[in-house]
Amino acid sequence: QVQLVESGGGLVQAGGSLRLSCAASGNTFSINRMGWYRQAPGKSREFVASISNGGSSNYADSVKGRFTISRDNGKTTVYLQMNSLKPEDTAVYYCYVLTPNAPFIYWGQGTQVTVSS
Repeated sequence: QVQLVESGGGLVQAGGSLRLSCAASGNTFSINRMGWYRQAPGKSREFVASISNGGSSNYADSVKGRFTISRDNGKTTVYLQMNSLKPEDTAVYYCYVLTPNAPFIYWGQGTQVTVSS
């Protein structure tokens, strides 16, 4: 089992920045990838960014150049630095981790990010 605790959400004006954190505990040795999804009101959950144990990352086109994902040296905490925020970035942001064994994916509880225009 892996437990995820997120922090760092909040209210920010357009053009501002926020940094999200997600700390993993439990069987963290089984984690091979960490990342973020988000879900805006009335919309499906969508991929934002992810990072592997080796440090390779990928991003949704909508956040490239504005968001940066990183992990700590212990590889149990993942961060999402969000710059140049736009109102359309408003959503609940969910941390997730991938493991090679069932259930294969774990989710955090979500943290609200609201960007005002």
